[in-house]
Amino acid sequence: MKSLELLACGALVGAVSVFSVAAAVNVATEHNANEHANAEFQFKSVPAPLRGDAAAATIFTLVEGVQDRNGGGLAVLHDGRVPTEEDQPGEGFFFSAGTDGGRILLDLGRAIHIQRVNTYSWHAGERGPQVYVLFASDGLAASFKAQPKQGTDPELCGWKRIAKVDTRPPSVAPGGQYAVSVSDTDGTLGEYRYLLFDIHRTEDADAFGNTFYGEIDVVDRDAPVTVEAPAVAAGKKIIEAGGGRYWIRLDTSEVPDLTEAVDQHLVPVVQEWYPKLVAMLPSAGFAAPTNFSIVFKRDMAGVADTSGTRIRVAAKWFRENLQGEAVGSVVHEMVHVVQQYGGRRRDHPDATLIPGWLTEGLTDYIRWYHYEPQSHGADITRPRLARARYDDSYRVTANFLNWVSENYDQAFVPKLNAIIREGTYNEQSWTQLTGHTLPALGAAWKLSLAQKLGLEPTNPRLP
Repeated sequence: MKSLELLACGALVGAVSVFSVAAAVNVATEHNANEHANAEFQFKSVPAPLRGDAAAATIFTLVEGVQDRNGGGLAVLHDGRVPTEEDQPGEGFFFSAGTDGGRILLDLGRAIHIQRVNTYSWHAGERGPQVYVLFASDGLAASFKAQPKQGTDPELCGWKRIAKVDTRPPSVAPGGQYAVSVSDTDGTLGEYRYLLFDIHRTEDADAFGNTFYGEIDVVDRDAPVTVEAPAVAAGKKIIEAGGGRYWIRLDTSEVPDLTEAVDQHLVPVVQEWYPKLVAMLPSAGFAAPTNFSIVFKRDMAGVADTSGTRIRVAAKWFRENLQGEAVGSVVHEMVHVVQQYGGRRRDHPDATLIPGWLTEGLTDYIRWYHYEPQSHGADITRPRLARARYDDSYRVTANFLNWVSENYDQAFVPKLNAIIREGTYNEQSWTQLTGHTLPALGAAWKLSLAQKLGLEPTNPRLP
């Protein structure tokens, strides 16, 4: 960040660098990349967010800057709750788009021995990292000014500069969870009543550089140790899968009448099948997301959809099909979470674009031929045969993929998935994996269906 012309409580002074760190202060930072983020905000060394810490009863005041109306108010910074997904504006505080942060004042009510100050944030992109300067004061200096505006140097108004924080990673994608812990080598940062956060945006290449802050903890050295984990909002829960390797956030807050059914019918399937899906679709250098969310939407039309690691389910359809295809539809969406085919194109714009029929067909192949083969949901019947094409998507393409797997290579789908994820897929990939072109495979598959239905003479030879 550039140096600023700072005012000495109203008097102009020379240019001063915004950032410095007190000699005995330790600033520990940790980053969970998007694929390793977890609902509990667990990090290797920085403690997870707490409930009941000194910040819980603290008065938070917006000294400078404009709060984004899409975000939560200042209360979300000390309510003992954390976001349950990477793009959850209502559970975080952030400054308005196009602005360069602002200042937030914390009044603890009395001076306490502050052991540490922790800050937490989460976003899928540039709004994940944290950039701020932390000041503290006991409020006793004659020059003390409780709410110094931007452009005013707090150190000239009875404040002490405690630490510079800048968690922007130099060489990896910035998205994910961030935790910062500011402490001191002697066990206390000092005896202070006030804290001032001078917050800056992470980038100015576009209007969306203001961090999504989820929680601020202030730990009193002399208070009982707080070990209670952050709360999860009503209608929201976190479940584990794969022995704790995966975290899934379930949200039925809009449709509480579905909570019991989701617990009974969906949760066991999610816990069993997400690790299986990850194992079914591996590729070199790829790690499937370790956490994702399933949100039930009251007014959503259709069935379900997936964006990144967020699954949305139309509650009305799910409720009406609970004894039928409801759970299987979520399994289909979980395959999309594992696929992550868009990741390669984000990092390498020249990567080839996979056709939608193949993405959906591969997903339905996993669903109909591995999760629920007994339902025969992808069978082709006589009335459907004439219109069936290998690129019809969903169930029809799933049937085609199953035929290719059975006749050429049982590992065909995992191999195809790896090529797609690498961003090198094209129509020649079919020849590479089977020795035959896609149109030829499609014609042979269609002939085999006709033979199976008794509409063509049996011909055991395949291309």
